[in-house]
Amino acid sequence: MSSDRTERMRQLRVAVVGAGAAGLCAARHILSRPDTFAPPVVYELTEHVGGTWFYEERTGSYDNGLPIHSSMYRDLRTNLPKEVMMFPDFPFDPQLPSFLPHQEVQKYLERYCQSHCITPHIRFSTVVDEVSPVVTEGKGPMTTWEVTSRDKSGSRNTETFDSVFICSGHYSDPHIPSIPGLERFKGKVIHSHSYRHPEPFSGQSVVVLGAGASGLDISLELGRSNAQVTLSHGKPTLPFPLPYGVHQATPVEEIQEDGSLRFLDGSITQAQVLLLCTGYNFSYPFLEPARLGLEVQEHLVTPLYRFLMPPAFPSLFIIGICKIICPFPHFHCQVQFALAVLEGSVALPSRSEMEEEAQGEMARKVERGVQLRHMLKMDKEQWGYAQTLAQTGRFPPLPPVTQSLYEEVWRQRQVHPQNYRQLNYRLVSDTQWEQQELHVGE
Repeated sequence: MSSDRTERMRQLRVAVVGAGAAGLCAARHILSRPDTFAPPVVYELTEHVGGTWFYEERTGSYDNGLPIHSSMYRDLRTNLPKEVMMFPDFPFDPQLPSFLPHQEVQKYLERYCQSHCITPHIRFSTVVDEVSPVVTEGKGPMTTWEVTSRDKSGSRNTETFDSVFICSGHYSDPHIPSIPGLERFKGKVIHSHSYRHPEPFSGQSVVVLGAGASGLDISLELGRSNAQVTLSHGKPTLPFPLPYGVHQATPVEEIQEDGSLRFLDGSITQAQVLLLCTGYNFSYPFLEPARLGLEVQEHLVTPLYRFLMPPAFPSLFIIGICKIICPFPHFHCQVQFALAVLEGSVALPSRSEMEEEAQGEMARKVERGVQLRHMLKMDKEQWGYAQTLAQTGRFPPLPPVTQSLYEEVWRQRQVHPQNYRQLNYRLVSDTQWEQQELHVGE
């Protein structure tokens, strides 16, 4: 048998970093292709699957000194219905309401893991210290990957893989904005990463910085618990009434000498708590970006071909780096496209062409006035992106009903930010959904 044929028949070894939703999705699809891929090795920092969906009451650090990964707060409910959230090939329990407490999503991921027999392939309590490419010259340059990890006992281990999927998420390294005089603030400063429940803030004055999904959600939660909340943000004034005890303000411009906060419109307030709902930084401490031809900034990783892979090393895949997406269906498409690349059924352009495409995408966004920190926000562009991946990777596209219901819920959220989760939906077909009776448990 020729060596070429032997090489083609050899199973590819893939490492997966992280056993959250993206990592489990990668493992599930790798395991479904035993002719091409050996069972994956999934490295998981914690003792459980679920990633950010696993609720940790404690904040700060684990016993091993590493920072707590999850940003989940106790009373979080999904802001997308389960009919849209689900992996397209693995529905949630139909008896559940559409908008779920985080515990149900965690149970769903555990069931997904169990159903696809992923657990035996996960190395729990294992830290990935380094992922580095090894390029060997043969008939053409060939890249393999050395993954160095450390288990609970501190024992280090290096293994070689054909490909690495980075599925470590981007909700664990809090972004602390640069606010002049922040060190002068006399109260408590915390990031939403360390927020768990509202009771400790009852009766206190809290300035919440940022009106994204978590900023708005946490402000409403604090207001219901009798905190006096100032929601400070740079968006247009929110077009709906906020509950008693919650009011809006312009962005914080500086903390003054006496510890008071001065806002952009010149108004001044004192507060006992400054709660930063200001997002997260991209952090890949196990990668050497420059060596991979990448630049990792707080809110941007570039260049990435198809928002997935460095053109210089297209056997490394960063899954789920985009924001304002429907996460599980998004991972489902990205993973299948990546596996099609590894299988050879997707012919990639040259490195320079991939770099040109990635840079062109960024340049078009700059022309449209998109700020650097919003470059990876997809929103309405996610559907065309998923469609392109499916067409190129030759796998079934997302059903149109996913986009249709996602857009309906987005509309409801703008009009009824406090009540939209009372609605229930049901998928009738790949193109149709229907609204069901109000859910009484709100």
